[in-house]
Amino acid sequence: MTRTVIVTGGTRGIGAAISMAFHNAGYQVAANYAGNDAAAHAFKAETGIAVFKWDVGDFAASAQGVQAVEAALGPVDTLVNNAGITRDVMLHKMSVDAWRDVMRVDLDSLFNMCRPLIEGMRERGFGRIINIASINGQKGQMGQTNYSAAKSGMIGFTKALAQEVARKGITVNCVAPGYINTEMVQAVPEDVLKGIVSSIPVGRLGTPEEIAHCVTFLADEKSGFITGATLTANGAQYITG
Repeated sequence: MTRTVIVTGGTRGIGAAISMAFHNAGYQVAANYAGNDAAAHAFKAETGIAVFKWDVGDFAASAQGVQAVEAALGPVDTLVNNAGITRDVMLHKMSVDAWRDVMRVDLDSLFNMCRPLIEGMRERGFGRIINIASINGQKGQMGQTNYSAAKSGMIGFTKALAQEVARKGITVNCVAPGYINTEMVQAVPEDVLKGIVSSIPVGRLGTPEEIAHCVTFLADEKSGFITGATLTANGAQYITG
């Protein structure tokens, strides 16, 4: 049967690669985006993937977005919570807005997206939820107390929800990327980027396609015994036990 997936932040960077990987695997894909209409429309024109605009940090908007996707594509049984933002600054200079914006988009969005979908998944006896965390949610990162806290919280959310829904045929997992060759990373000053790459044992940045491969693996029906897990993909830059 054809599965339907929502990929939040699904028209650019890692999200675009994830959307394409599911599309190539035969899924019906709904790529969510928040504000860049030009990039989203270009992505749709290039790939044929349906795009849907809403703010994942807003519960009502997320519920309406889910309804729009299901009206267009049918019941959603796979969710990739990929959307995220950064507002990097040392804590002693961080504004309340910089803290709250990151928490709203990077962490609140998990509840906002999972809550409208989880009952349908439970009723149908199948679901796959994959949350895109970060190496910095595992080890922390100076200047990213907001982002590291949100991504660490995502891992805790994943572990808890996995236990709640395991007997309903639903798996909940994380992928924690390291430094990936996206526009965001390419914008890092060259000398800083060289330092980052030198700290990665494999000697290079990861690719969005490598993260997408991790996601589609966890979404596969044959991966049903893997749940509550965090799959690290960071080139051995940070190794967890």
